[in-house]
Amino acid sequence: MPLFTLEVKQSISVKYHILFWLGYFMFNVVRWGSYFNDYWYSLKSNLIEFPIHIIVVYINVYYLIPKLILRKRYWHYLFSILFMLAMVYLVRTGLNYVLVTKSIWPEAENSGRFLELNHIVAVVLGELYVIGFVTAIKLLIDWSIEKQRNEELAKLQLSTELKYLRTQIQPHFFFNTLNNLYALTLTKSDNAPQLVIKISDMMQYVLYEVKSSKADLFEEINHINNFIDIARLRFNESIDFETDITGDIEDVEVPPLLFLTFIENCFKHGLKNSDTVTVKMSFNVVGKEHLEFNLVNSFKSNPDITHEQGIGIANTKRRLNLLFGSNYILETTIKDDTYNLFLKIPIR
Repeated sequence: MPLFTLEVKQSISVKYHILFWLGYFMFNVVRWGSYFNDYWYSLKSNLIEFPIHIIVVYINVYYLIPKLILRKRYWHYLFSILFMLAMVYLVRTGLNYVLVTKSIWPEAENSGRFLELNHIVAVVLGELYVIGFVTAIKLLIDWSIEKQRNEELAKLQLSTELKYLRTQIQPHFFFNTLNNLYALTLTKSDNAPQLVIKISDMMQYVLYEVKSSKADLFEEINHINNFIDIARLRFNESIDFETDITGDIEDVEVPPLLFLTFIENCFKHGLKNSDTVTVKMSFNVVGKEHLEFNLVNSFKSNPDITHEQGIGIANTKRRLNLLFGSNYILETTIKDDTYNLFLKIPIR
């Protein structure tokens, strides 16, 4: 089952268009009826004007802006708007004269005349107000939808990349583990059958039990202990490993397989110049808000050997950046033949 699916509403439902225009119409009827103390005239005039408003607004929003503004054809847009405003003046004035009142401009103190400048300006400004008001609302909604869509796409990209990084971890881990098994079979070790069982248990956990972006911390610790047992079988008990848990780890969830890479790194570098390696691992839950992970292991540096960072560490750092951004701490130091690692991540 996918961790994330992209579901963003791409358009405004027809019912919201209808509700908006009905609400706007009733508001205008009451507003102008109250202003002129003539609700009947306000109702009739708005019944004439609103169909014109709706046609002009939708032509502007769904045709002129996409076809002209977004293609930078600004002069064409300007001429189109001027032509529409001229048509609005002629149609609106004519319909009002025929169907509502013989007075060209009853709202004015002195009833205006057809094509009078003040009347033209009043009608044009009124129409521009409606066009600007409704277009602004539409563009704001479109911006909100696009913003949500971009956020959902970003989440989808993050989810996809995290799943990709996890698929990298699993082959990397099993490659190293199978190398352990191969080393035991070469020496015909009696520990080989036990190692096969341990590997089987780990494969079951990694391939079948880890299904989401979070894993139970207790299970992760058991998984690490299983890995330690495998390492001990290979290196003939040359590993001294100690675990300390502080705080309540019940119900604490962490990114799966996050700590294992650091544990592998202990053996990778700790046994290069020494027959034994000592590892101390601790988990500390701080105030049910953060988890502190400490790892200390013996480390004898050899200047003749270049320690290259493998895919596991780079992968883990990338996962931490994707999951937590800057809201985590990862520090590593080498002092007195000891490698120290400190990781602090949020758990809520």
